[in-house]
Amino acid sequence: MKAAVCATYGPPDVVHEADVDTPVPGPNQILVRVHAATVTAADRAFRSGTPRYARLFTGLRRPKKSVLGTEFAGEVSAVGAAVTRYTVGDKVFGATDLGLGAHAEYVCVEEDGALAPLPTGLGYAEAVTLVDGTALVFLRDHGKLHSGQSILINGASGSVGVHAVQLARYFGADITAVCSGAGAELVARLGADRVIDYTRTDFTKEGRTYDVIFDVAGASSYGRCRRLLKPGGRYLTTVPSLAIMAQARWTAMAGSRRAVIAFTGLRPVAAKAKDLALVKELAEAGRIVPVIDQTLPLARIADAYRHLDRQGKRGTTVLELP
Repeated sequence: MKAAVCATYGPPDVVHEADVDTPVPGPNQILVRVHAATVTAADRAFRSGTPRYARLFTGLRRPKKSVLGTEFAGEVSAVGAAVTRYTVGDKVFGATDLGLGAHAEYVCVEEDGALAPLPTGLGYAEAVTLVDGTALVFLRDHGKLHSGQSILINGASGSVGVHAVQLARYFGADITAVCSGAGAELVARLGADRVIDYTRTDFTKEGRTYDVIFDVAGASSYGRCRRLLKPGGRYLTTVPSLAIMAQARWTAMAGSRRAVIAFTGLRPVAAKAKDLALVKELAEAGRIVPVIDQTLPLARIADAYRHLDRQGKRGTTVLELP
């Protein structure tokens, strides 16, 4: 089968299309013919090996897994002898957990993993954009966001940001979205009450305060945002650093304002499966919608990574496999 192979850490060009063995499903596994996969910030970190301490998990000298990618949508091609929930031909979407391997024509996943039938009315490329549970976990579990609260989402037009805006609307919060001017119309349509163009306005100097600040891409910091938090407020970021890890630890012990960093990809598979079921339900009810920034074929995987590094992205970068 064709796959995007990454044998060494480095820039986008270290990833290339190559022929590899097609995986064979075990007794409790499903072989999925992948029709769409995402290229995410996590994939970029696995490819580049940065931050360097992440290599303790990804491989010290080179990637442990040469085929990256966790989020996929496709059709069941074969099932293991003990599989009962899925049959050949079923359309599914989900995540491979820490096994990676979704940037390929076929991927094996566990029957009881983060896997669900494709949401009704959505195609493969649309469905795969909804797999990532980062925004849901941060807002619901770590931000404790609820109706009547206020939230600022910094990086609101990116792949995680567009989910965060829609989920914040679902939770009933008042939403201030920070993005480039090019993404303003999009995030307003998705539910933002206010939009700040970061190229024109520094949101940290506005004087407003919030219950939750979700710094999606780590473009700001807890130090800059602390005075914008209401008592009991929480600053959330997806980007690990020594500073945020220290701040998360000491703010958990003293004061009412919290700094929070979480690694959503490490949560239990059962939790991921439950969240995927919720996302499917919300998508079918029209409460959240897919936002695709760009689609590219597998052969252009390096271009997909280069696009991911650009400013002003609006939604998710998707690989499409025929």
